[in-house]
Amino acid sequence: MDDKARRGMAIRREVLGDIHVDRAEATKTEFDAPFQDLITDAAWGTVWADDTITRRERSMLTLAVLAATGSYAEIPMHVRACRNTGASAEDIMQAFLHVAVYAGVPKANHAITLAKETIAEMEIPS
Repeated sequence: MDDKARRGMAIRREVLGDIHVDRAEATKTEFDAPFQDLITDAAWGTVWADDTITRRERSMLTLAVLAATGSYAEIPMHVRACRNTGASAEDIMQAFLHVAVYAGVPKANHAITLAKETIAEMEIPS
């Protein structure tokens, strides 16, 4: 593993949490290993490693892009990651309000529904 990959994995763990990353690593196969390497290097080792904007801002951007592109399956994971990046529930809502205006109310509505469910689950003591 090179320095970029190591840094990417460290940031991935800081943002998503060890439980999520450990689960992804445990289920990684020869088939999806190239994809896992790509996201660790590109998303986490390059984009998230850049300190031009804060992780809080990156969380908000990520949620907005996911909602705007209809990539709903990733939204709960990134809502949970907000507890590690400093993005609040109000920040999440602001990102989705932007989506409503610029990408469509139905996309924002679905994203908000997913965020509400995820936030409610996070508030339940484990």
